[in-house]
Amino acid sequence: MSGSPLTLPAPGRAAPRRAARRRWRRHLVGWAFVLPWVLVFLTFMAVPILASLLMSFTEFGLRELRAPLSADWIGFQNYRELFRDETFRRACLNTLYFVAVGVPLNIAFGLLIALGVNRGARGVAAFFRVSYYLPVVTSIVAVAVVWRFLLNSDLGLLNNVLRSVGLDGADWLGNPALAMPSIIAMAVWRNVGGAMVLFLAGLQGIDRSLYEASDVDGANTLAKFRNITWPLLRPTTLFVAITTSIGFLQVFAEPFVMTRGGPLDRTLTVSMHLYEQGFDFFHQGYASAISYVLFVAVVVFAAVQFRLLRVQT
Repeated sequence: MSGSPLTLPAPGRAAPRRAARRRWRRHLVGWAFVLPWVLVFLTFMAVPILASLLMSFTEFGLRELRAPLSADWIGFQNYRELFRDETFRRACLNTLYFVAVGVPLNIAFGLLIALGVNRGARGVAAFFRVSYYLPVVTSIVAVAVVWRFLLNSDLGLLNNVLRSVGLDGADWLGNPALAMPSIIAMAVWRNVGGAMVLFLAGLQGIDRSLYEASDVDGANTLAKFRNITWPLLRPTTLFVAITTSIGFLQVFAEPFVMTRGGPLDRTLTVSMHLYEQGFDFFHQGYASAISYVLFVAVVVFAAVQFRLLRVQT
């Protein structure tokens, strides 16, 4: 019986299809694992971020809480009023002062402590690492409350120590000229341990043979730091500078607990002004505009620091 010959599938055609199905299965398994986090992110982060952006262009207030879609659309009016707001300008200057002084101090002291700890014996180094890092993992509210009592003008430990040696104590948190430096000192004391740990990791990653070669060339300690340590720590310095700047730009708990923004608004920060407008006066639209101005400031600071401290390749 004659007929057309039986055609069989090409031997190389089934293998790619099986490989493609295996890839799809791997992708589906991966998405199944990350799906819970994606849902949490969309529900509690992405949607509120988008809602606050839209809210910044509306006159959203207390009366709109029951009917959010009834808020009046006012365009860029919140942003225009923001830069005419004297209190907001004062908060911006205070925040810039906090960042401009606090970030360099945090980096400098963190590096200095890391250099000292890195040269110590193993047991001593471990003790100091824990001691300096302990404030970082302590509640910021608890730290601020303790420092508020330490700096109390009448009963504070610092003033009592000064009086015991014949010096007059100061009104550290009540004097407009001393309040912000006092808060900066507390913030640096609390955060220097984080910078120290990062710098210590960077120091321990430097090849020791570079220092041995510099010893052969007769380089002193300063020359080693300038030509070996500091250049090789630039990636670490960049990371510390950016993360510290982001945290200091959003400073809230320290002045909120210690001074409530006083005296005379000298410690009022952008985050505190945002909180007051959103939760004390219920100007949520205006507060949302403040939050996005702060977001832009964070992006600009990060971009500038990347530009200044970028690693040359």
